[in-house]
Amino acid sequence: MNYRRVFIENSCVFLTIVTNNRRNILINNIELIKKSFRNAENYFKFDLIAYVILPDHFHLIIKPENINEYPKIITSIKYYSSKHFDVIGLESPTYDRNKGIWQRRYFEHTIVSEEDLHNHLNYVHYNPVKHEEVKCVKDWQHSTFQKFVKLGNYDIDWGSMQDAEKIKELNYE
Repeated sequence: MNYRRVFIENSCVFLTIVTNNRRNILINNIELIKKSFRNAENYFKFDLIAYVILPDHFHLIIKPENINEYPKIITSIKYYSSKHFDVIGLESPTYDRNKGIWQRRYFEHTIVSEEDLHNHLNYVHYNPVKHEEVKCVKDWQHSTFQKFVKLGNYDIDWGSMQDAEKIKELNYE
């Protein structure tokens, strides 16, 4: 199957990166994952708009200065984290789909409007509740939700049942 990536200049990109076989290894290595984001910023110019890290996957919304570089940004994040993972039983990165830390592919969506951006921000921040990691969005510490609350973009109690009904209609995994 051939995948076609969309490259629209000055766009944000929503990304989903999943561990190989959905292994629950990310929270135990949370600082490494965050460090891999910062490391990618050493090589590529992009704004990290929002993120959420769950046990077996993470979502990012980024705005690359050069839209053609977002696949390289993902490669950089995967490479750096794979190289530094200290988890017994996980092998080094490889193209064999049955080994390694990350699934070979990732999901991307180019955000095309302000409404699309808001939907994806909501999806990112609500994701820990969706996956039953916590009951309230504010209780998940591995996302940019608290940053968005401080900026006044969300109320601290955002993610109520009324909010959840709108968010459940969105499915980007």
